[in-house]
This record gives sequence, C-alpha cells and structure tokens, in this order.
Amino acid sequence: MAFGAVEAAGTLAISGAADAGDEPKSPPTSRFRYNSPLIQVSLIGLVCFCCPGMFNALSGMGGGGQVDHDAANNANTALYTTFAIFGLLGGGIYNVLGPRLTLFAGCSTYILYAGSFLYYNHYSHQTFVIISGGILGVGAGLLWAGQGAIMTSYPPPSRKGTYISIFWSIFNLGGVIGGLIPFFLNYHRTQSASVNDGTYIAFMCFMSAGTLLSLAILPPSQIVRDDGSRATAVTYSSVSTEGLEILKLFANWKMLLIIPAAWGSNFFYSYQFNNVNGIIFSLRTKGLNNVFYWGAQMIGSLAIGYLLDFSFRSRRKRGLVGISIVAVLGTAIWAGGLANQLRYTDGKWPNKLDFKDSGSSYAGPFVLYFSYGLLDAMFQSLCYWVIGALADDSETLSRYSGFYKGVQSAGAAIAWQVDEHKTPLVSQLIVNWSLTSISYPLLAFLVVMAVKDDASAARGKDVEEKTPEP
Repeated sequence: MAFGAVEAAGTLAISGAADAGDEPKSPPTSRFRYNSPLIQVSLIGLVCFCCPGMFNALSGMGGGGQVDHDAANNANTALYTTFAIFGLLGGGIYNVLGPRLTLFAGCSTYILYAGSFLYYNHYSHQTFVIISGGILGVGAGLLWAGQGAIMTSYPPPSRKGTYISIFWSIFNLGGVIGGLIPFFLNYHRTQSASVNDGTYIAFMCFMSAGTLLSLAILPPSQIVRDDGSRATAVTYSSVSTEGLEILKLFANWKMLLIIPAAWGSNFFYSYQFNNVNGIIFSLRTKGLNNVFYWGAQMIGSLAIGYLLDFSFRSRRKRGLVGISIVAVLGTAIWAGGLANQLRYTDGKWPNKLDFKDSGSSYAGPFVLYFSYGLLDAMFQSLCYWVIGALADDSETLSRYSGFYKGVQSAGAAIAWQVDEHKTPLVSQLIVNWSLTSISYPLLAFLVVMAVKDDASAARGKDVEEKTPEP
C-alpha cells in the first residue's frame, strides 16, 4: 500500500550531460556533501518517513485506526483513484515544477488526510474523510513521481540498488515509529476500539515536518556524484511535450511488461492490513505488529539492494537472480498465508490475539505478517531497480516512475473496493498471490531484453558523449 520555488516555468528536458564548464574539475572529496546523491536520497527518504511512512502506519492498523473499516475503505478507493491519474501525470508535473514545489504540494495533502480521521473520531461523518482521501491521491501522485525520479536518477548506475535500499530503509523507519505511536498511546486499551485523538495528532505533526523538509531537496542539475559527474543537465521545454511523452508510455513495450507487477504491488495491502492485522489481533498488538512489518521492510530492502548491486559482475545476471529469489520467497510466504487463512474463512477471529496474553498462538500469525512486510519491500525494490536500469536520466525515469505508481494505484483502488464488498478472504489471497506470480517471468523477460550490463551501458554512454552534434 503507496509521495521550492519553481525551478523554471517549463518542463525538464535532459540534454544528457552538463556543459563542460559546469562539470567539477575534480571528483568531490566527500560523499556527505549536501549536493551528493547519498544526502539527497537520504533527504527524500526522510520526507517519505514523515509523510507516506506515517500514512502506512495509520493504514496498517486496519480501517485507519477505526473499528468500522467502511470510512477508510471508501477513502482509500477515492485516494487510489485520483492517485492512479496523478501518479501517471506526476512525472510530467515534476518535470514542469521541479522537485521542491512538486514534493511540497504532495506532502501537504497527507496532513489533511490524518486530520480527517481526527474529525471522524468525533463526528463519524464519512464525507470529509473520503474527500480528503481523494485530495491525498493527487498529492501522493506528485510525491511518488518525484521520489521515483530522485531515487533512480540521482545515484550512479552501478549503485542504484544500494540507494533504493537506503531510501526504502529510511522511509519504512517511518512505519516503525508510526507503529509505536498507537502502540504506546493505546497500550492499556486491549479491547476493540478506535485509536485516540493523540494518535492522529502525532501523525499530523510528523507529516507537517516532512512537508517542510521537502523544500531541502535539490534539482537534478545541482547533484554531483562521487566521480565528479553530474546527475543530469536540464533545460526546459513545453507542457505539451510532457503530455505527448506520457501518452507514448502506453505503447512502450517495457512499460507494458511492468503493468502486472505495478498492479499487484499495492493490491495486497487491503488484505494484509484489514484482514490479517485488522481481524486477528488486539488494538495495541496491531500497532506493535506494524513496528515489525515495516521493520521487516527495512531488512528486505537492504538484502535485495545488496544482491542487485554486488552479487555478480553482470547486471543482467544480478537482476535475474534477484527475481528468482523473490519469486521463491514470495511463493513460500503466500503458501503460508493460505494455510493461515483457511483457519478463518468466514473472516471472523473471536478471540483477538495479544502479544502478552495469547502465548504461543500469537507466534505463527505474527511471523506471517512480518514475512508479508519482508516480501513487500523486496518485491517493490526489485521493481524500482528494474525501472532504474532502463534509463539513467531524470526526465525519462520520472515518467517511468509515474507510470508505475499510476498503474499501482489503479490496482489499489480496486483492491479496497474488493474488500469493501466483502469478497471471500481466500479469494482475495489467491488473487494477490497470482498477481505477484505472473509478474516474475515478465520482469525476467524485461531484464533479458532491455537491461544492459554495466560495462555495455558505460561503453554506450561513452560513445554517445563522444559523438559530435550534427
């Protein structure tokens, strides 16, 4: 389940390399410079820590922390419907506005969404929550398109897996901290109940901090990698160009192969949050489970990131091995999920499991939920690595990332309504399992056909840079 001033009044068009006069004369001496890829990817990680990280913690409790899941389900449908549209358009908007304004606008909508549940705690009116969800979808589309462009274009090509794992770890630390908030604030409320006001207020404070922090992100033209090269050089073109390029994505065979993975990569959240964590566990245990769910994501992203960057000399081979490992692990985890789901096919678990009171009966479902988090991070990090391996410039990757998030959100919008219409839980699980399983051979085919080995990519880039302009 998932985001300063206008750099110029036009859209980013990548020229391929900075002018010779703009290139640093020698490699920088420190990777901890403000304009280094490491610091900037870490900053976007902190932004997502505060905003979508806290949103994930809120959603992970099931029903947005409410006993009645209807308001959250309908809000999430509105959210992911607008997210599907603006996720697709987000890459073009990012190319027009630049990172600061795009990210600031996107982050501010998270505050409104958390505030709508604070309102719902007192008045139980769904309308404001649903409208806020729709507005958040617009903002999330902008945030995640910008995040995808930064995460995949700022790092050097040979270390994209590492930087993706750094981002994913910082981002999911937000879910860990966010899980602790409801855990501590609702610790003595062992019975089923909605979370208290302080939980939503704490989320809003973190989201406000993330919104302000987004103004610290630098545009791609100012990023200098450790070898002295710039991430990209930028000029500005027209909005109509971006619109045309976005439409072309629907005829791009590479993007078509990514559709099943994108569609399935957030589809399982409604099932895992509402029908595993939301049904099986007590209120305080839901918060604790989320600490470990998002903590597992940190572990999963670091593991797959290392594998995708360092396991073999050939980048194509690293990709194929990564896909194989995630496929085997995913099959095992979903099989375990099916075994657990068969214990409550009617969607009812009379005696809620509590981490203190339930003893050994808590262990199995807890390990399963932890494993779901591990798989989520590995699967999505793998998808981002594949996208990042398809190009190296911010303009193209912002569109690719926007396409991925748009399709992902369209799937999620349907998934929340699947749950709202009380679709049998076994059927939900099988659909989720099938979507991820279909993705693996398609991603493998994409890696074989479109991903160049590091040496080949470097040679191609050298030839391109040495070829004189006509």
